[in-house]
Amino acid sequence: MARITLAHGSGGLETGALLRQLIFSRVPDRLKKVEKGLGIDFPDDSAAIPIPGGYLVLTIDSYTVSPLIFPGGDLGKLAAAGTINDVLMLGGIPMAALDAVIVEEGLEASLLTRLVDSMISIFVKENVSLIGGDLKVMPSGQLDKAVITTACVGFAQRLIIDNNLRPGDKIIMTGNMGEHGAAILAAQHQIESREFSSDVGPLTSLMAPLIREYGDGLTAARDPTRGGVAMVLNDWARSTNTTILVYESELPLRDVVSNLCEMLGVDPLALASEGAAILGVRPSQAEEILDMVHDLGYRDARVIGEVKESQTAANLVVMKTLIGGYRILEPPSGEIVPRIC
Repeated sequence: MARITLAHGSGGLETGALLRQLIFSRVPDRLKKVEKGLGIDFPDDSAAIPIPGGYLVLTIDSYTVSPLIFPGGDLGKLAAAGTINDVLMLGGIPMAALDAVIVEEGLEASLLTRLVDSMISIFVKENVSLIGGDLKVMPSGQLDKAVITTACVGFAQRLIIDNNLRPGDKIIMTGNMGEHGAAILAAQHQIESREFSSDVGPLTSLMAPLIREYGDGLTAARDPTRGGVAMVLNDWARSTNTTILVYESELPLRDVVSNLCEMLGVDPLALASEGAAILGVRPSQAEEILDMVHDLGYRDARVIGEVKESQTAANLVVMKTLIGGYRILEPPSGEIVPRIC
């Protein structure tokens, strides 16, 4: 690896390889987490530090999207909702956030105001305190318009740790696949259609009730952002030494998104969603949990697969196709959609 490419930031195989080489292999094992907590010893979108009565859940992410304003959202909404969702996926209830905004000299003040107002409105709606931050301005030509970094902290009585997934568990997806990725893809290709709108938004109204009611029944949770559904399921299969079987007939995918992907040569299973979650659930509670997800307003949710004992050392994700055959669902690689989140 002589130079960094866009593929290294797409959330697929290259991203994982870069993180292992650049960070994970260089940090001593004893410093990869706080004692009895969760850190880069088991990389997830959040980390956890044990405190009396539970865990402090923390996350940080930098958001860079092109265009800054896209159908269904903008950079500010994306930065706020994304950091909230990362805390929720580990079982935490978000409490407070910090932000760091970097803008390019010459950016319209009205545009910056819109992005920040959008970010703040999400925090206000979700009752998440904005307790600090930073602002930097870069000379013209040294940054592409704006980047927002957000950090969020929450509290969890019990963590949802993805490597608790076991054979027999069901896989639920709570919304349509690839809606955010399709909206960004259409905007980048100047395809104007009301059919494409990002699903970006906080998942508190979904996850908080599920955590309270079915904490023991949730064995894994992830929002399929960069790398999409394919990356999440491959991560889970690898980390739990299992095989995950996916049913193509049950994948929640709108025809218009499927058609866009086919036209542009993109796999919808690798496209990002910013307002949906993938859940691993105990089989005995799967039907109840799915019913509750529907009752909470996520009517497109469905069981898309299940966890199986691994028959090989490869720990594959296998998809049963519409015609009854099987194919390996590989983790995404290459430049999927640049500047997406």
